[in-house]
Amino acid sequence: MTTTETPSPPVPEPRRPRKLRTRYIVAIGGCVAAIVAIIVLAVVLSENVVYFRTVSEAVRDRSSAGTSRFRIAGAVVPGSIAETKDGVRFRNTDGKHTVTVNHRGDPPDLFKAGAPVVCEGHWARADVVSAPFDSDRILIRHGADYTPPKVNTQAGDDKKADTG
Repeated sequence: MTTTETPSPPVPEPRRPRKLRTRYIVAIGGCVAAIVAIIVLAVVLSENVVYFRTVSEAVRDRSSAGTSRFRIAGAVVPGSIAETKDGVRFRNTDGKHTVTVNHRGDPPDLFKAGAPVVCEGHWARADVVSAPFDSDRILIRHGADYTPPKVNTQAGDDKKADTG
């Protein structure tokens, strides 16, 4: 007696399209989340940016800048520095235009006539052409060849030797 065996039906492979689809959805969702995070960071960081303008650019864009904060760069006009009760008043120029700066607070140690400065602040009144620039921060610009002043480090060593 011979028996004929009927072949068993092939075992179906597990369905992978569903797993692949899930992976694609997760990957696309991660990319979208990363793009949204980058856009949100860009918006938040752009709100904290203080723009740098030359005196000529600041004068030209005075009405559109309004009283928003920005930085204005130029050089201190020699002979224009005058101390005030809460700071210093001086004229700032880029060689083409000149503006009066009312600075509130102490200027930096390197502040002097002819020094290149960046003043942070805003126009006192954007609608008045002769209105001064109100500053609360002065940065001294210097080139790459700047070297800090020499400090006598041996004076401190002598004191340590005497106290030991």
